[in-house]
Amino acid sequence: MYKKDFEIRWSDVDANSHLANSAYVNFMSHTRVGFLNEHGFSMKKLIEYGIGPVVFSEQIYYFKESFLGQTLTVTLAVSGLSEDGMFFKFEHNFYNQKGKHLATCDILGAWINLKTRRLTTLPEQLQVLIKTFPKSENFKLLTKEDTRGSGKIPKDLD
Repeated sequence: MYKKDFEIRWSDVDANSHLANSAYVNFMSHTRVGFLNEHGFSMKKLIEYGIGPVVFSEQIYYFKESFLGQTLTVTLAVSGLSEDGMFFKFEHNFYNQKGKHLATCDILGAWINLKTRRLTTLPEQLQVLIKTFPKSENFKLLTKEDTRGSGKIPKDLD
């Protein structure tokens, strides 16, 4: 499991004086970038291959509040990958300085080709790296059908 610590700043709290929803999302993003960097997926390497990660969905469950000045630990566990590495699922957990569980989030995403703006499989060199990612206890091999589980489909305005 990957861990990253953060101090809650003034800009991270909302009008209720607790950690804002947008801060949770930002802390998770920062944690994912750190994880990817440490596992050979640096921004430089991704740019070389012309690919980038995209998030399909984030499902956050909140358990306890956190406040200005507190320290958070945000964890990341890989809970799903497709055979070709195109799809990924990460689980993030938030803990306070006493180890109390504050929130959890499941994130489902994929890789896109930055020129064509289409989903893409990972280049062979990155597929080798992604297979070494540490996996969660509830790890699942993902399929395209797993990315459609919400039943949500786009409906344009008339």
